[in-house]
Amino acid sequence: MGASKENDAVVTRFAPSPTGYLHIGGGRTALFNWLFARRLGGQILLGIQDTERARATDSAVEAILDGLRWLDLDWDGEEVYQFSRAARHADVAHELIARGHAYRCYLTQEELAAMRAAAEAEKRPFRIRSPWRDTPEADQPADKPFVVRLKAPTEGSVTISDLVQGDVTVANAELDDMILLRSDGTPTYMLSVVVDDHDMGITHVIRGDDHLNNAFRQLALIRGMGWPEPVYAHVPLIHGADGAKLSKRHGALGVDAYRDEMGYLPEAINNYLLKLGWGHGDDEIISRDQAIEWFDVADVGRGAARFDFKKLENLNGHYIREADDARLAHIAQHRIEAKLGHQLSEAEMLLLAQAMPVLKVRAKTTIEISEGAEFLFESRPISLDEKAQSLLDGEAAVLLDKAYDALKGQTQWELAPLEEGVKAVATEAGLGLGKVAQPLRAALTGRGTSPGIFDVLVLLGREESLARIEDCLARSA
Repeated sequence: MGASKENDAVVTRFAPSPTGYLHIGGGRTALFNWLFARRLGGQILLGIQDTERARATDSAVEAILDGLRWLDLDWDGEEVYQFSRAARHADVAHELIARGHAYRCYLTQEELAAMRAAAEAEKRPFRIRSPWRDTPEADQPADKPFVVRLKAPTEGSVTISDLVQGDVTVANAELDDMILLRSDGTPTYMLSVVVDDHDMGITHVIRGDDHLNNAFRQLALIRGMGWPEPVYAHVPLIHGADGAKLSKRHGALGVDAYRDEMGYLPEAINNYLLKLGWGHGDDEIISRDQAIEWFDVADVGRGAARFDFKKLENLNGHYIREADDARLAHIAQHRIEAKLGHQLSEAEMLLLAQAMPVLKVRAKTTIEISEGAEFLFESRPISLDEKAQSLLDGEAAVLLDKAYDALKGQTQWELAPLEEGVKAVATEAGLGLGKVAQPLRAALTGRGTSPGIFDVLVLLGREESLARIEDCLARSA
């Protein structure tokens, strides 16, 4: 990183296109911009690239804002909407014409097609070199439609000192004269994004390396206007575990899917995305404060990072165990209510929070927590899954009956005496505790897996526990 830029007021930006959800890769780009700005005491601004009017819906914008808020990635000032600034973008295009760095191009679609076909026939790259490039204004037609093209340099080369990619050089002969204004006068993305970045005072452009080629074309525009050049940092894209470009089958979904459909916590997503291409020694668990203190985009690797759900699950399990019980109960509440078809009462919410210490111990996702808690709120007689039914076959019903008698005689409904009573039943039968605990689990939860059986008894309480066992015994009678 250049020392001069390190000491300047840093301004980064995240500029998503609102054509859907906040992509998980976009979430990482936003995180990197946010951390870089916060570490250097700078600002991060939010630009909404909504020039594609057919796809840039209000709901898509809100989905992106919602995703950023969930990840706790705030931004400074108001969002800048690209489409609303179209007049400003057009003014810059006309100023570039006046400066001699852009021109009106009257090439028709048929002429462009012929130029493209000639390039293909000669097996050379198609680069637009318009015959209108140096035509004096006096010789230009007054009644023909035109586009405005950037007059890109044709000789020499340009080198970008990218914070991630290092020095990257492209010959100017490789660039063509990109369109700035379409024939209807509307600005293109390539013009709009440069103007917005300048007007927002962006000092560092941190984005995916799929935009690296664009940087050279955009620099020609920036230099044509005589504007300060930003520092670029082009971050490698995320790949799937198989090394292929990230797709939906790998997990290229919106962050809302990670929250709602897969049950991840935002702190786990942030921690995982931070580690995709960047690291700090052997540290795996990195808090937000540590991330701000340690992160530098210059330390991001040049190679593509591979998305690994197993690592993400392990991180999520850690953050679930660290999470506040009331918060987890609130997250699980909506899924449980949807499954049960009714809202949880205040007392049931207290029970759910009370159950969190035993529900979250082995959970990797909030979905597992929700599913693990459902038995607490089922109405009697509870249904039994296939595994639970198999646990009640044969002698299991006899053991369940004996366990019921032992539990019914308990005066203290607490962990220690309950465990002592059930152990006595197992000892008398000459069996291990599990042989008695399993039919109890089936009767109390309707499932073959659950939290510890004595935790289950305490959470359900004496009356509900005994009633569920009675229902089960009545079935097998």
